[in-house]
Amino acid sequence: MKVFSIAMNTFREAIRNRVLYLLLFFALIMIGSSRILSMLTVGDESKIIKDLGLFSISLFGVLLAVFIGVGLVSQEIERRTIYNILSKPIYRHQFLFGKYLGLLLTILITIGIMAAEFLPLVYLKTGSWEFSLIWGVVLIFFEVVIITAFAILFSVFTTPILSSVFTLSVFVVGHLSRNFLILRDRVTSPIAKWLFTILYYLLPNLENLNIKTQLVHHLPIPPEFIPFAIAYSVTYAAVVLFIATLIFQRRSFV
Repeated sequence: MKVFSIAMNTFREAIRNRVLYLLLFFALIMIGSSRILSMLTVGDESKIIKDLGLFSISLFGVLLAVFIGVGLVSQEIERRTIYNILSKPIYRHQFLFGKYLGLLLTILITIGIMAAEFLPLVYLKTGSWEFSLIWGVVLIFFEVVIITAFAILFSVFTTPILSSVFTLSVFVVGHLSRNFLILRDRVTSPIAKWLFTILYYLLPNLENLNIKTQLVHHLPIPPEFIPFAIAYSVTYAAVVLFIATLIFQRRSFV
């Protein structure tokens, strides 16, 4: 119940944030402009609309997680409202988890609005509802689930600017993590091989949640892929939140 109350309070704060509406505005503009861009470029117009639409939902979903998520804890500290909150019978892990769920609810609704524009746009071009694209949107949300957990983690021990840089870095590296295996095979130093192996398994592999290419080009997706991707996202986010809780438990606000 306490987690639910904090989550709903965080949701109400988030929907009053002007950054939310600014990013949503640009996201809808970018998705809508994919129809025009597809006519100006060479290639299958429907594939360009789907590719650009999914990319826009992913990009702005992550930006929402970063620019709103990194301020969730730091703003409470700056306003000194965290003293009142923690003086009440609320555990710190409940506070963090409530903040996390409130932000995820905000992002879920925002991604839903973007998808509500994207799917009819594809229908207008192809003349058929491609409901398989919904799975692409679902996995984009679960990618944001991981990124939001990192935004919460960094926000408990550093400034909003550094948290934004670190979280965006995780997003970029997460999509390039397979390159660590390539580097491991090319270097000769045992220490470097060990380091690249550790980085590969330690950092999130966000390509595990990426099926945009398969959806755009109608390539087959193994039936176990999506359940595995969702389980991977939830498990990874839970570990990151656990680490964030450990750090937050040790912070002193006296």
